[in-house]
Amino acid sequence: MEHLAALSPADRQRLVEIWEAAVRATHHFLTEEDIQFFKPLVRDTYLDVVRLTCLRDDEGRISGFIGTADGKVEMLFVDPARHGRGIGRALLEHAVAQGARAVDVNEQNPQAVGFYLRMGFVQQGRSELDGSGKPFPILHLIKP
Repeated sequence: MEHLAALSPADRQRLVEIWEAAVRATHHFLTEEDIQFFKPLVRDTYLDVVRLTCLRDDEGRISGFIGTADGKVEMLFVDPARHGRGIGRALLEHAVAQGARAVDVNEQNPQAVGFYLRMGFVQQGRSELDGSGKPFPILHLIKP
């Protein structure tokens, strides 16, 4: 059974591993070059600008994590080996309970879009480019 837990600096590599595995499993529109572009940004910048929460299994291994900032979910990644077990739901419910009311999601990631819509988010807008200026359309969702 997973439980919410704090993160330590020692967990950083595991977060990057989960990010990369989840991206490879769900972001089929990204090339290897794209993944290698984003990986150091995640590791060296993005993880530092969000409030992180993770779920750990009974052995203490991180199975998923969420990062929020200013009422917005900035990242939510679950170990693909643990997909479908309610980890993303638990993390998102925790973030919403803490005040998160917005999320941007890649339009080309239908699993994630469907997940957020099932969780009660609604589309508020759309951008042709992602936050890095790359041509990956982003849907802007809010929780009314």
